[in-house]
Amino acid sequence: MSEPFTVDVPVRFRDLDPLNHVNHAVYASYLETARVDYLSDVVGMADDDLSFVIANLEIEYKRPIVAGDDPTVALWVSSLGDSSWTMAYEIRVDGDVAATAKTTMVHIDSETKRPSPLPPDVREPVCEYEDIAEQASTQS
Repeated sequence: MSEPFTVDVPVRFRDLDPLNHVNHAVYASYLETARVDYLSDVVGMADDDLSFVIANLEIEYKRPIVAGDDPTVALWVSSLGDSSWTMAYEIRVDGDVAATAKTTMVHIDSETKRPSPLPPDVREPVCEYEDIAEQASTQS
């Protein structure tokens, strides 16, 4: 694997609960920010061209993120299938892991609105960036 892709995310006032902790649901927004930046920077995909849905999201909270923290989201592709891929994440503050997460995304055909194979213009840059060796397809 190459180095994880990282994105700094600001803690905004609206992210905070009455105890000045980032609300648990906001963590998913931090992941989304990093994921969209990854697709833009690594794949070259514009926001309006995104053709993925989240099939699964898991977050494990390790410690609170609070007002004044400067979180960074690190992410990498942990599994690449035919029509889906799994991304793993760490939300870090000052080098400490505040949360870990995982999303499974499914590529959706824009016409049929059904799962479809990852197109080469997505698969190839991801494999190159992540240093994933593609195996020859055994399908006929």
